Amino acid sequence: MPFLLRLLVAWAVDAAALAIAAWIFSGVTVGGAAGTLILAALVYGLLAAIVKPVLKLLTLPLAILTLGLAWFFVAMFILWLTDAIVGGFRINGFWTLGGATIVVWAVGAVADHWLFPKQGSMGRLKRAASRFSDA
Repeated sequence: MPFLLRLLVAWAVDAAALAIAAWIFSGVTVGGAAGTLILAALVYGLLAAIVKPVLKLLTLPLAILTLGLAWFFVAMFILWLTDAIVGGFRINGFWTLGGATIVVWAVGAVADHWLFPKQGSMGRLKRAASRFSDA
């Protein structure tokens, strides 16, 4: 998949994830406009691509001590920062933020699995076998 198309798909997935979080939690509001949702998805995607890796590197020792739990708080911080930057996007309350973080992560993980499958050794083996049987 070309890079630009992959970027647009990731942006759409982020928008869908934020919309689903707003649908599930009454404490997540998007301001009633699709433009706000699209802007929030853009900001979230940029923060997740630029700030999140730096924070994960900085919190690596703490993540080792907490068996990765620290990185959940990094993800929460990225979602909170999106709330702070985008005017019409609001998340009210710590527990709502935690739940929204889980929803955004789950939607992203499912979409990543279905839209951008990883080709491991079994995938290559099946592809090679299908080429051999077609010959």
